[in-house]
Amino acid sequence: LYAVQALFQMEASKLPIDVVSKEFEEHRMGVELDGVQLADGDIAHFNQVVAGAVNNQARIDQMTVRALVAKWPIARLDPTLRALFRAAGAEFVEGDTPPKVAIVEYVDVALAFSPDGKERGFVNAVLDHMAREARPEDFA
Repeated sequence: LYAVQALFQMEASKLPIDVVSKEFEEHRMGVELDGVQLADGDIAHFNQVVAGAVNNQARIDQMTVRALVAKWPIARLDPTLRALFRAAGAEFVEGDTPPKVAIVEYVDVALAFSPDGKERGFVNAVLDHMAREARPEDFA
């Protein structure tokens, strides 16, 4: 969740990765905000996902485009979904999380942004396509 939020913030604000990562580490993860205690985050994993998404953005975006239906460019996606697909793509490209586990986790993250669940099937299908492209050996 934090990685998706950070990638969204980077795209919206044009701030560099080091500034956004530091903000999340110092002011978002595990802090109390408006009387709500936010969960601690795994800082090493957060940094790995965010850096992986930034370093592999072109490759991840190409995988996303191939997973989308024809005539649906990535720029047309909601920025939150773009951030989610980039974070998940980093997991598929560089991470050691089994792709099927990552898919379930990122579908859950998508539900945090779309509580009515309308996008569940769409997100699951795109992530499945991306994971199969990035790590076909895990689906043999």
